[in-house]
Amino acid sequence: MIQLQNITKRFSGFTALRSVSLEVRVGELTALLGPSGCGKTTLLRIIAGLEAPDTGAVLFGGEDITYSPPRHRKIGFVFQHFALFPHMTVFENIAFGLRVREPRNRPSKADISERVMHLLKLIQLEWLAESYPGNLSGGQRQRVALARALAVEPKVLLLDEPFSSLDATVRRELRRWLRRLHDELHITSILVTHDQEEALEVSDRVVVMNQGRLEQEGTPESVYDHPVNQFVYHFLGNVNIFKGRLHDGTFKINEAQNSVTQLAAAERQDAVGCVRPYEIEVSKERESAGSIPAMLLAIKNAGPLFRLELERSDGQGLVEVELQRLHFQKLGIKRGDTVFLNLLNMKVFLDQGANI
Repeated sequence: MIQLQNITKRFSGFTALRSVSLEVRVGELTALLGPSGCGKTTLLRIIAGLEAPDTGAVLFGGEDITYSPPRHRKIGFVFQHFALFPHMTVFENIAFGLRVREPRNRPSKADISERVMHLLKLIQLEWLAESYPGNLSGGQRQRVALARALAVEPKVLLLDEPFSSLDATVRRELRRWLRRLHDELHITSILVTHDQEEALEVSDRVVVMNQGRLEQEGTPESVYDHPVNQFVYHFLGNVNIFKGRLHDGTFKINEAQNSVTQLAAAERQDAVGCVRPYEIEVSKERESAGSIPAMLLAIKNAGPLFRLELERSDGQGLVEVELQRLHFQKLGIKRGDTVFLNLLNMKVFLDQGANI
């Protein structure tokens, strides 16, 4: 287990991490997720020993290694831009970490060859063993970089936005491949990413960070379905924001009133309601006191879905809605029509950081 205890880190007056505490479980793939500048890469570098915290401690298996050099931590590090040696073949790149070990710890040539060929088979690139990085695709180079990190048999694998420089199709393929590889090896892994879909699809646990703080951690399902505040809700996917007033279990958006069970406020307070595009029902007639009238501005055909852009009749902004193709076709609505929006699964927050 990796334990981070009250980690704080500053750079020239800028506080990158603010008393961050976290436990990473053995054998799990944990994603550090957040916007650029939130501190996730700094935290990864502290775990790797490439940075030292100003305060706090890093423990591996209960042992304090806060100030131990990287070579003593038994980690593998995969960088965003591959960092392969262009003058070395794929085989030699993977073997590099084994060949530079001290003589007493260095495997034999036969053992190195066996290990490298096993990894090439694992990443399904045996046929490229004698090729050079310049002749590989981006996805192939990243797989070689991962194999090189695994060659030294690390206890912990650290991945710093490894797929961000690749195109969308290759990213999706490598995400699935990384998940299958992790299920086979069960190596404790930490993935830094700003891609919400990537974190939710690949990881066992998601840690959402913002402005140097840990906002929420949990399984992908728990973080997505039960965000602790408006930032987490907004960062994990598209969201429509409705400003209103909360009082005695009722959230009022102008004239529309919706019952709220997650949040109580005896006094009238300003609040925001958050609803994802696929959690809004569209109807031709007002169905309840919570229905919000809106005019249909645009219809985008997205294969199995139709994405609608609507303007609220109260002038309070645009709303995005996603409808299944069959449902949209049954509605029979067109641009310019006035329809009514029913918010099916709204989360209401008093302000940033408020609990649901």
